[in-house]
Amino acid sequence: MAVTGPAELLATWEAGLDRPGADRALLLHRAARPGADPGALLSAPLGERAADLFALRRTLFGDRMEVTLDCAAAGCGTALEFELDAGAQAARRPRLPEGGLRVAEDGWEARFRLPCPADLAAVAAARPADATAARRLLAARCALTAHRSGQEAAADDLARLPDAVLKRFAEAAEQADPGAELTLEIACPQCGAATPAELDIAAYLWTELDAWARDLLLDVHLLASAYGWSEPEILALSPLRRRYYLELCADG
Repeated sequence: MAVTGPAELLATWEAGLDRPGADRALLLHRAARPGADPGALLSAPLGERAADLFALRRTLFGDRMEVTLDCAAAGCGTALEFELDAGAQAARRPRLPEGGLRVAEDGWEARFRLPCPADLAAVAAARPADATAARRLLAARCALTAHRSGQEAAADDLARLPDAVLKRFAEAAEQADPGAELTLEIACPQCGAATPAELDIAAYLWTELDAWARDLLLDVHLLASAYGWSEPEILALSPLRRRYYLELCADG
């Protein structure tokens, strides 16, 4: 992965300040894969995006990730902490079988591709009535071929896929793309209850990028005030040299 410089990272941060989470995720993915076509990024499997963002996180901030949450057990609320290895998560990439995901269930024979960010955006924009309707919309978008009782399925048929087919599709997608979602069960040391923890790497990385950008801009302000240097000149300094000059400013 190419290492994105501070000026480019600041531009990514600035572009995403007033944008929703989905747009920020795309901006981060573009930072992880400079030069990639935005359409290709939107059509990448969800686990591929997650792996790319974990790899970017590793490059920018290291492997060790600290996650905190509160115990979900009634009357407890103990603060829980656990760690993740960004490098290990970056290795969890999709393994799509040749020809796609094949499902044979309840008179249906279908072949699916893996869901991608564009699919999630389309489903969200459709405002489905409930979770089952959302799953049907997602499956219909991901269907490559589908036959019902030996006959090619029409678009209306895909919109009414039975629950058994949806379940098989979800199971096949999870097996082929285990990094699409990261959900852990964290045991509370106080009450012993298990709390589910789902990590959104795009949101996690954006929080870190936001803190980094604000700290860096403060450094730029201090060094520009002390030495009269421009922002590009300051950003061109290595982090070690910036820190040394800041220490000199503090000593002075």
